[in-house]
Amino acid sequence: LRQLVDDARIDELVERAAKGGGEIVTLLGTSAWYAPGAAAAQMVDAIMLDEKRVLPCTAYLEGEYGIDGLYMGVPVKLGRDGVEEIVELDLSDDERAALAASADAVREVVGVLSAS
Repeated sequence: LRQLVDDARIDELVERAAKGGGEIVTLLGTSAWYAPGAAAAQMVDAIMLDEKRVLPCTAYLEGEYGIDGLYMGVPVKLGRDGVEEIVELDLSDDERAALAASADAVREVVGVLSAS
C-alpha cells in the first residue's frame, strides 16, 4: 500500500477511519444505515455497469495474501461476473502480520460459530 500512498496520508486515513463512525453519528444521529447502503450501491453499480472497479469487499481467499479457505475483506475488482480478481497489494512485513492476525481472529470466530 505504501507504494501507492505516502505514510502521512495513510496515518490520516487510519485516524479518519477510526473516528468516522463517531463523526457520522454526530452528524446524522446514527451510522447504521449510511455506510452499508453506500457500499452496497457502489458494489451494485460496479457489477451492473461492468465497471471493473476496485472496491474493498469480503471475498473468499484461496491462497491470496497467504490465506486459504477464508472470507476476508480485501480489495477486489468487481464487474459483470462479480469478483473478477482479488487485488493483491505488496504489503510490508507489519501489514502482512496484521492481516495474518486478523485472519486468525476470523478463523477463531468461525470455529466458535461452527461448534454451536
